[in-house]
Amino acid sequence: MHNNYEKAIANRYEFVLLYDVENGNPNGDPDAGNMPRIDPETGHGIVTDVCIKRKIRNCVLARHDGEQGFDIYVRQDAVLNIQDKVGLDAIEGVDKKEKKKRSVNFRETMCNTFFDVRAFGAVMTTAASDKTLLNSAGQVRGPVQLAFGKSIEPIMPREITITRVAVTKDDEKSGAMGRKAVIPYALYRQEGYISANLARTVTGFSNDDLEILWQALIHMFDDDRSAARGKMALRELVIFKHESVHGNAPAHKLFERVSVQRKSDVPCARSYADYALDINDNNLPEGVEIIRKYRDDA
Repeated sequence: MHNNYEKAIANRYEFVLLYDVENGNPNGDPDAGNMPRIDPETGHGIVTDVCIKRKIRNCVLARHDGEQGFDIYVRQDAVLNIQDKVGLDAIEGVDKKEKKKRSVNFRETMCNTFFDVRAFGAVMTTAASDKTLLNSAGQVRGPVQLAFGKSIEPIMPREITITRVAVTKDDEKSGAMGRKAVIPYALYRQEGYISANLARTVTGFSNDDLEILWQALIHMFDDDRSAARGKMALRELVIFKHESVHGNAPAHKLFERVSVQRKSDVPCARSYADYALDINDNNLPEGVEIIRKYRDDA
């Protein structure tokens, strides 16, 4: 097995991601013609938690494919019933009357096999419907969770007209028109949480896993280039490390120590240099440490 609960992290963490996009679409909204997601009341751009989790999964898979314990459960075109078979095969020899033992073994096997189950948890419907397992066997709460990302300032999405010179059918004319939605520039902030309690009691998320998570957050945009997201970059990863399992200070109070403002002499932000980042490390609560990870440090 890759992991065990004795190696689970013993410190709670919170973190703040700052990343930007230039002439791209960080997270399209399928309900709005794939335009960049936006808060209709404030005009701020939005990036969902699952969008970033997808990038983390892809990055870990690209960099650790084939390594024991770092398979990805929710991957593109994966059939989850087949993925669940990993855990079901592991309990094949356990008496079907011993539901609790089968359930624990199933959950531990899935956590030990799949990095994203260990990190984010999962709802495994095959296990939940298996009458030889407890209903809770397929419901795993992961220690790593993300809030929605939000742009520092309101965004102004633009639709760019494009043309197509190739045709699909012989009788079609070339020069068909299309549209592409982009944001000229925006800086986004997204916050995350890592529960040491869930790591040690549910999934066994370890310090090795934690380091791989940090590296995935730093490199995730490098492994996710596309025409819509060609120029996205992580600008800052600010980590709050607690001395204890349950934490030494409220998360929202720590997040308030990180602030970003547009510089006063800049009329319209078009780069990261147009913003000023302030991290207040004065009078930190006892047992809390601030760790800063830059993209250039990786």
